[in-house]
Amino acid sequence: MTSNPAAFRDSTEIVLPPGVLESVREDLEARFTLTLDEGEAGEEVRIIASPTVIKEVNRFLARQGVNLP
Repeated sequence: MTSNPAAFRDSTEIVLPPGVLESVREDLEARFTLTLDEGEAGEEVRIIASPTVIKEVNRFLARQGVNLP
C-alpha cells in the first residue's frame, strides 16, 4: 500500500498568503520548531513542521486571528 504524498504534505505544512505572518512571526519562531519558506517576494508562505507541531501552530494562529485556509 502506497502513501498519498498530498495527504502527508497537508499534515506537515500550512500555506498562507504573503504578509500574513508579519505580526506573529517572532512568536511563531520562538514557540515552535518549524521552517518558514517565504520563497520570492510576493509568493505564498509555507510553514513546515511535524504533524504534531502543525496542529499546535494551527491553534496558535487561530488564537492570533490569522485566517487559515
